[in-house]
This record gives sequence, C-alpha cells and structure tokens, in this order.
Amino acid sequence: MFFKQNKSMNFTPGFIMVLHTFGRDLKWNPHIHCLISEGGYSDNGFWRNTRHFNYTYLRNAFLTALLNEMDSKIGPSFKRVKSRCYRDHKDGFYVYAKPNKCDPKTAIKYIGRYLGRPVIATSRIDSYDGDFVTFHYNRHEDDAYVEETLPVMEFIERLIRHIPEKHFKMIRYGGIYARHREIDKKLYRIISREKHRIFRSFNQWRTAILSAFGYDPLKCECGTTMLFLELYFNHKRVSLEELYEKVMSRSRGKRSSA
Repeated sequence: MFFKQNKSMNFTPGFIMVLHTFGRDLKWNPHIHCLISEGGYSDNGFWRNTRHFNYTYLRNAFLTALLNEMDSKIGPSFKRVKSRCYRDHKDGFYVYAKPNKCDPKTAIKYIGRYLGRPVIATSRIDSYDGDFVTFHYNRHEDDAYVEETLPVMEFIERLIRHIPEKHFKMIRYGGIYARHREIDKKLYRIISREKHRIFRSFNQWRTAILSAFGYDPLKCECGTTMLFLELYFNHKRVSLEELYEKVMSRSRGKRSSA
C-alpha cells in the first residue's frame, strides 16, 4: 500500500509485530498482532499520512508473504499444501482490524497492556480443588461467557505449550521502527516545530544531571547509550516535560526569593 503511494520515493511505515500462540480457551491458536503507523517516511525525508488501509489487499498480501516464506524454509514438500491454501483461501488469510476510535495514547496503552499479558490472568481462574481447575473466558466469536473445568495436568499442558524456545523473539520491529538504519539519523526532520521544544528539554534534563552529578543518566556501565522511553514518579507514569517544568519553576522561585 505504501509502495503504491509513490514508488520512486519509497514510503516506509513503522510496524511492531507480536506473535501470540494462544486463544482465550488456552488452545493452540497462533496469530500475529501488528501495530502500524498511519503514514510512511520516504527516502528523501518526507512523511506522508495514510488514513485508509485496504484490508482486501492486506489479506492477500499476508497469504502470499507467509506461504512464500514457509515454502523457502520447508522446501518442495510444502508445494502441495501451498497450492491447497491458495485454493481454499481465495480471499486471503484472515485479517481482523478494528477501526481506531480513540486517541493514540489510549490505543498505545491498550495495545501495550494486551501484548504484554500472560497466557491467562489469575482473575480468570475461578477455582482449584487439587484435581481440577475451573476458568472462564468470553468467546471471541460472539462474546458469550464460557466456563471450563479441566484436570490439573491438562490445564498445565495447555499453559506450557505456549512457552517459547529460549532466545525466540516474540516481538519484531520493522520499517522505520527497525534498528540500525542509516536513514534514522534524518527522522528528526519530520517532527513538527511545536514539538521541538519538548525534545530540547530532554537534552536539558540530561545535561543538567551530567553537570550537577558528574554522570550521564543515559549511559550504561557497559558503554551503551540507553534510549529514554518512560518516566515513573511515585509509581505513576508522568510526562518528562511536565516534571522538568515543575522542577525548573521551583528552582526559579527559590532564586527569586533568595
């Protein structure tokens, strides 16, 4: 979709993909959650917004990309299965996408909490008598409430099948979110001018700690420069810009009173 906008400028979106292997009933149900930017960044430094996503195209593109990748990994023995998939799924593989009816902060908070959740929350486990476990869930198809009781060993079996192999990455970053891209050095150009003051305050905060205490708060002992993501104060997430302004206003107040 982004490529079709302008082939010569090569608009690239950012996307985060998370693999989930479980459904609400804890059975094996591998699927991918994808968070994608509503726009793309071109090779020559322009950002273009995208408001419409062609889900028919997404379904067919997902089918083609996945089957081609599996074909390259499995080999000739996969040819027959690949042909059957194309025959049985003429409309492509299933892609479920809800319309975004909330602001970006709310969406990010919801998705972040959802993607980081365990296979089952303890609040969904209703009872355990030593032999059987009873849990509940809302069925995805019709949101009906379902209660299920399983022998302990079968319940454990449903859980441990979703434990990934060691070093297996469940989260992947692509496009402009991918690391180690030369073009990333120019991404700051697409930030709106009204937000430049916020990013400058980040540097002031870092420089102030360095000059006052003699160490760089973003410099790890291993020599790597860390990336600032979130700040928590009194167990609550706060805006760094807001906290910085409060501290600076107090500091200016003390200076004027002195």
